[in-house]
Amino acid sequence: MWTVVYIAPNRRVAEKVKEVLTREGLLVNLRPVGSAQVKGGSVEVLVPESEVEEAHEIISELVKL
Repeated sequence: MWTVVYIAPNRRVAEKVKEVLTREGLLVNLRPVGSAQVKGGSVEVLVPESEVEEAHEIISELVKL
């Protein structure tokens, strides 16, 4: 089951988070929040349930930078 670990303010930020998580070996999916027609809207970053804790650790390190 896929679990949301981060909600990015836009696609660009979501892609950067995905890149970092993927580089660390995690599987990542992105899903627009709300209507897919809206450009520049928020995007959910999802990982498999078994990788949630690791993803949170990585994201918390990103936030510190």
